Amino acid sequence: MSTQTAIVGAGVMGEALLSGLVRAGRRVDDLMVGEKRPERARELEERYGVAVLANAEAARKADTVVLVVKPQDMADVLAEVSPQLRPGQLVVSLAAGITTAYIESRVPADVAVVRVMPNTPALVDEGMAAISPGSHCSEEQLAEVEQLMASVGKVLRIPERQQDAVTAISGSGPAYLFFVVESMIEAGVHLGLPRTTATELVIQTLVGSGKMLRETGTHPAILREQVTSPGGTTASALRELEVHKVRAAFLAAMEAARDRSRALAEGS
Repeated sequence: MSTQTAIVGAGVMGEALLSGLVRAGRRVDDLMVGEKRPERARELEERYGVAVLANAEAARKADTVVLVVKPQDMADVLAEVSPQLRPGQLVVSLAAGITTAYIESRVPADVAVVRVMPNTPALVDEGMAAISPGSHCSEEQLAEVEQLMASVGKVLRIPERQQDAVTAISGSGPAYLFFVVESMIEAGVHLGLPRTTATELVIQTLVGSGKMLRETGTHPAILREQVTSPGGTTASALRELEVHKVRAAFLAAMEAARDRSRALAEGS
């Protein structure tokens, strides 16, 4: 018997998950979307052929309910869907900072909960998702969430206490890399390159470097040393980054992201 999965919240990440599941071979008949906006509902129905329902109805019909909503909207969405949930169902949360205990306290007893921290490269099937089970989630249910998220990238199981750190590293991580890319492109323009040339140089350098990291398995410090000739151009550039304490700035930035994730969990 096939399981029914409802994706509640059809924003960027919700649609990324939906399209990934369809590409991975999940039957459209086994998928549904909870979405309130009529124009967005029509768009999704036309694009994927999936049933788009009110949130409560989607929660009632599904075996697995995936909540892809903003942290500040979670309380309202749970109030809406909770009366429709029943023991044995699985609720999956993709909201930053929201704990499994928070959700478990707002849904019926014996509804299993899994917390997921995804990131936006899921849009191109290169996402990184970290998943943590709640207090009464079975191995089978956790494996189901693993399979769901594997449709759009890699999946890692972690203890829930590490979720705030994961949010700071991979959840927010794409923004740090886009910030670096943006800065390098601006530098290229400042050095006299046409913007299109600078953009192509930087993006391919990022893609190629990422591929080297993944495929060689070599430590990034060693790869960095391989590019850095004594007294050369790279050494001069890296010295400036150290002088400006870029390494320390990254640490401070990720600590700030972790602290904000904790604050979201506390409702502030």
